[in-house]
Amino acid sequence: MSQATLATHFIWRELRERYRGSFTGFGWALLQPLLQLAIYAFVFVQIFKARVPGADAPGYVPFLVVAMWPWVAFSDAVVRSTTAIQDNAALIGKVALPRELLILAPCSASFMLHGGGFIAILVALAVAGQGVQLQNLPIALLLYVPMFAYTFGVALLFASLQVFVRDLAQMLGQLLMLMMFAAPIFYDRANLPEQYRGWLDLNPYTFYAEGFRSILLGHGSFPWTSLLIAILIASVTLFIGHWVFKRLDPHFEDFL
Repeated sequence: MSQATLATHFIWRELRERYRGSFTGFGWALLQPLLQLAIYAFVFVQIFKARVPGADAPGYVPFLVVAMWPWVAFSDAVVRSTTAIQDNAALIGKVALPRELLILAPCSASFMLHGGGFIAILVALAVAGQGVQLQNLPIALLLYVPMFAYTFGVALLFASLQVFVRDLAQMLGQLLMLMMFAAPIFYDRANLPEQYRGWLDLNPYTFYAEGFRSILLGHGSFPWTSLLIAILIASVTLFIGHWVFKRLDPHFEDFL
């Protein structure tokens, strides 16, 4: 069986298993972020009266959607992939297969599910007249390519380390929360004091948040220089993650 066939098999298995027994099935992939978005929108819009700086700025809900939904795909992929080797311990001991596929499956499933939800909510916002430039959606989806490469690299690294450092999965939630609030997902760069704005560029997700907003909402200019940096970071992260994974792979069975 070819690796492409194996990869397809594991991805579909992941999709089936993820929502097996769920009343809404795959609909939960859309309902969960929608519920989370509704809570954030209520807190920030109704309670904190959050507004995006600028006279021609988009409304806060589309501003939040186009940055938060790709983040959900990234964070969900990393969280689910980190324990993939442990979750498939029995399979590893019985079947010879490229173990990277066990990481690729949850990563791909998360991007497929939340990518579909992203498209659906963008269409709904465009129909509701929320200023989403739907004609630019194909271009925006291209940003998922380097983001997936970066995510897969992080997932390979964390999944391999988790076999030996079991506390990593518990720490991951806090690390992702820190990364989320250190990126301009809930706020605009202009909301920060000028001396702190440059610090946002240290967060790899900053480019994607601002890139999606530029393409889909026309908010800000597209960071072309940052695109090259993002591609470089994604390539280096994927290389490092794969290298560490292959170095530790022979020792997985001893620690499972």
